[in-house]
Amino acid sequence: MSDTFSVYYTSNESLGSITECEVSHADADKAKQWFIHHTNNVCAKMGFTVRVIMTNNLDEIVAEWRYGHGITWPREDTCN
Repeated sequence: MSDTFSVYYTSNESLGSITECEVSHADADKAKQWFIHHTNNVCAKMGFTVRVIMTNNLDEIVAEWRYGHGITWPREDTCN
């Protein structure tokens, strides 16, 4: 079984704090592209998107971005 990934993004509370699944069961490259898209688009820069996560096929978070904080997981100090 090969690894697959999903990407979810959450809108801010003024929009109802809705979490949407952008892509599921994608390969790593496609999931990474969507993760980067949702952390760098206009909605992310204006604060409409407040959280983006990428999960693996075991539903573990492998990457997390938060508005105002940037990438919070994996933490930079754990990557060395």
